[in-house]
Amino acid sequence: MTKTIIRTDQAPQAIGTYSQAVKVGQTVYLSGQIPLVPESMTIIEGDISAQITQVFSNLKAVAVAAGGDLSDIVKLNVFLTDLSHFPIVNEIMGNYFHEPYPARAAIGVAALPKAAAVEMDAIMYLKPQDYPL
Repeated sequence: MTKTIIRTDQAPQAIGTYSQAVKVGQTVYLSGQIPLVPESMTIIEGDISAQITQVFSNLKAVAVAAGGDLSDIVKLNVFLTDLSHFPIVNEIMGNYFHEPYPARAAIGVAALPKAAAVEMDAIMYLKPQDYPL
């Protein structure tokens, strides 16, 4: 199976030695997204809700570039510098995901790149009708 590197200007560019996503067969591995605004490559202004919303928007842009959508995500990892923000993640996640929800983990971390408060990565599985033959 070949691997395809996914890249889009609709999400922040990689700030290190990684790709926005890698597609292998019908599976797409989305790299961690922090709340960077793609046009400025700076953390979005505002509270934790703004940061979480920006992260979901960034993940969605990469998912679409790979030929899918957030509904195709089967595993989501959430990294928070303050686990008390987890209820806000749940609330905002409800605006982007519907049942059946992906498998998910929430992990408290000491710090994230660029002093972000949240980061998320994901694994996406493209349904056969979405997968180019």
